[in-house]
Amino acid sequence: MSWRTVIVTKRAKLDLKTGYLVIRTEEAVKKIYLDELSVLIIEDPAVSITGCLIAALNEKKIKVIFCDEKRSPACELVSYYGSHDTADRIRKQIKWNDDVKACIWTEIVSEKIRQQSAFLKETEKYTESELLDSYLLQMEIGDVTNREGHAAKVYFNALFGMDFTRSMDCVSNAALNYGYSILLSAFNREIVSHGYITQIGLFHNNMFNHFNLSCDLMEPFRVLVDRIVYSGKFTQFTSDEKYALVNVLNSTVRISNTQQYVSNAIKIYCQSVFDAIEDNDISKINFYSMGGKGEL
Repeated sequence: MSWRTVIVTKRAKLDLKTGYLVIRTEEAVKKIYLDELSVLIIEDPAVSITGCLIAALNEKKIKVIFCDEKRSPACELVSYYGSHDTADRIRKQIKWNDDVKACIWTEIVSEKIRQQSAFLKETEKYTESELLDSYLLQMEIGDVTNREGHAAKVYFNALFGMDFTRSMDCVSNAALNYGYSILLSAFNREIVSHGYITQIGLFHNNMFNHFNLSCDLMEPFRVLVDRIVYSGKFTQFTSDEKYALVNVLNSTVRISNTQQYVSNAIKIYCQSVFDAIEDNDISKINFYSMGGKGEL
């Protein structure tokens, strides 16, 4: 099972040789076995990559993220066909029942608020945590009263201060956005690998958002990034902070009564959501929990 995250930070040539990713720089040549590789992040726009390597990365469903000149994620490699029955999966996705989608979304967003509340308890922000718990009791199907939005305001103000908003130009938001983009890419990979398309979501339906379904499914996992940004107390956003956020995929959580890397937990979780949708059974959704060796 793949597990390695590789970041190419400077000018290099990337090639394929006998099942290995070969990274050639002016100083050295490094080889990484493709079957161990889960995520490849190319930070420097000056990096060149061969067509045969792109084809191999796509075949093995390795997530590849390309960054811009500011070293922020700009685009990614996404396969056209993630599964042998992609056409059938897409036809089913288009016909997903609206009531089922609303129920699934309610369960997902409720779990997000539960994770937020649990984190606030850990940071001894008990009043805010209790307020989020009260929002859970008020949750309606489809979250028509926007308990998620109210919870988010309380949650972020408790963590980063009463003046904080998610639209501010600050280090914390830069770090949060970077971390969320890493998670989003991981969810994109899983959705495509199951034969679905990321554009058609459960709740998100922005015509300009190519990743509506990914944005839906990733919601409970955002808290993993929040934990890193809050505990790191970042005063600047450099390579060190980015590495800490990329490493979220190599952290561990509990899911299905086992300890798993976050990257593997995403696989298990996504499969359970798709099973829940197809069988109209929200009890099949398998959420992660914190705890155990190697936890965040």
